[in-house]
Amino acid sequence: MLPLLKTLLDITLLRKGPDDIPHSLVMLMMNVALWLISALAALALIERFDESDFFLGLFSGVVGVSCYAAIVFLSGRPARVLQTVSAIIGVGALITLVFVFEYALLAPFVGDASAGLIATVILFWSVPVEGHIIARAIDRHWYVGILLAVGVFSFQYAINLLVTSAP
Repeated sequence: MLPLLKTLLDITLLRKGPDDIPHSLVMLMMNVALWLISALAALALIERFDESDFFLGLFSGVVGVSCYAAIVFLSGRPARVLQTVSAIIGVGALITLVFVFEYALLAPFVGDASAGLIATVILFWSVPVEGHIIARAIDRHWYVGILLAVGVFSFQYAINLLVTSAP
């Protein structure tokens, strides 16, 4: 598990790409488990985070991962889908864990607003990371990946607004 976490950290810091994740369903399942653990940590450690946020986050994550899988597949690189999805889920889990622990540790000292602002900056880091992953997966320049990641993020945000504003 430690080599997986080190690889995910390196991808999060833009030093490695999805090609450094083994092409394995077992690895994907490990990353999905880590993703669920990170979502459960948010549920357990953040008072404002409730069950509806948990399920909305999972739904939004599945939508985003599906978009990235479709992009890789439609770019003519179907063999890279498994590694790309695994990398996106794994780094998403890692970023979520950092966000949760930052918020839980700092909120009592600096207040909810300041801890929330720092947590938001941490979460926004996922956009360039996902852009880096997708650019490497489809063999495009990093700015193409960033544009795709911003598009997917915007789509996820729009879906979140639709779901949360529904009566």
